[in-house]
Amino acid sequence: MEELSLEEEDEEASKEAGEKLAEIENGVEELEFKRILGEPDDVRNAIVSINAGAGGTEAQDWAEILLRMYLRYAELSEYKTEMVEYQEGDEAGIKSATFLVQGEYAFGYLKGESGVHRLVRISPFDSNKRRHTSFASVFVSPEIDEDIEVDINEKDLRVDTYRASGAGGQHVNKTDSAIRITHLPTGIVVSCQNERSQHQNRATAMKILKARLYELEKERQREKFDEIQSTKKEIGWGSQIRSYVLHPYRMIKDHRTDFETGNVDPVLDGDLGEFIKSYLLMSSGQKAS
Repeated sequence: MEELSLEEEDEEASKEAGEKLAEIENGVEELEFKRILGEPDDVRNAIVSINAGAGGTEAQDWAEILLRMYLRYAELSEYKTEMVEYQEGDEAGIKSATFLVQGEYAFGYLKGESGVHRLVRISPFDSNKRRHTSFASVFVSPEIDEDIEVDINEKDLRVDTYRASGAGGQHVNKTDSAIRITHLPTGIVVSCQNERSQHQNRATAMKILKARLYELEKERQREKFDEIQSTKKEIGWGSQIRSYVLHPYRMIKDHRTDFETGNVDPVLDGDLGEFIKSYLLMSSGQKAS
């Protein structure tokens, strides 16, 4: 079509050919990504949990910024989200939050976000305007189907009930309907306060716990085959996967892929596409163009 437009000197046809070529290139890139997202769980919904690190208000504010970033990413990607657990901070921000991201390949795209995220900025809570470093952890697991069996011994669970906080109406705020389940062997803690009854919250919390244990077991199996992988980072408070520096310069850098950008505002507003793309290409043994 492009060749014909050149022969006929038809600018309209040339423009149409360029638009068609862009559509084809986008389609090929999408197919290539779906080839990369070839693990059985990649197509599933994602359960995203965010927890503030040590540092009080500063870290809790950072956790809320991350929560907004991922909710915006889901919105931009036309995914549906459902808040499962939300614990407000003492003065600002959040202590923790867990939400479900529903849509095709939600887990495949978000799985690389698991780890510790580091923020460096001038603190809005410091009257002396000093620079602070804050940490928050993100954990992403696939929402597993009912046909996937995860054995959980009831003796390994500690179940606590508490009064839900935040929006939810009189019923939620006046009854101990919220559930917190601790899996003693692993130390995994999951909470749910979104449902109206304690029974429903327990069922949702158990579903999230099964997903977390399922992903933990997959991670253990991967470690057996990949113990010496140079890019591998332990998900712990001392090994951030990404740094968000807002002062003295502006830069977001992924420490696994070395992808970085100085255009920080769109990223914090949910534009994570290039970071996700670079991680997926790295994990598949390819390089981002």
